[in-house]
Amino acid sequence: MIEIPINNDYMNRAREKASTVGILQGSITGGTSNVVGAIGEIIVADSIEAEQMNTYDYDLVKDGMRIDVKTKRCNSKPRPNYDCSVALHGTKQDCDAYVFVRILTDLSKAWILGGISKQSFYKEATLYRKGDIDYNNGYTFKADCYNLQISQLSPCHDIKN
Repeated sequence: MIEIPINNDYMNRAREKASTVGILQGSITGGTSNVVGAIGEIIVADSIEAEQMNTYDYDLVKDGMRIDVKTKRCNSKPRPNYDCSVALHGTKQDCDAYVFVRILTDLSKAWILGGISKQSFYKEATLYRKGDIDYNNGYTFKADCYNLQISQLSPCHDIKN
């Protein structure tokens, strides 16, 4: 897990990127998280020296690998037993791997949690349906999604197809 302070450069770049996106299909937050998602994409792109893309299917390309960045807000530093999620509608995205990011709600810090190939993610993740309760933490799911613990991810530089 890599901790990154969010500086003005990240914020300015993220606001600019988010202003061009609009509301994404299937967005749980109705588009209010576009800046948060953009920060995640920019931080990962800078960290692994990937090319940013603007497609529905993936956000970055690194050495031919198409990477979708999944970013969530949080209230504290993530722990290895916390979950990373991909909404059920996201299973249709044509990417090769996922990288997961958490960002403090005050936008002061981010953590690149790690990554995993898309194939491995769905082999190892648990599917939860809207309304299900995760008895590990009491969370009630707002949408159908797959979850995998942070501890099951690899460092971003080690992701393989």
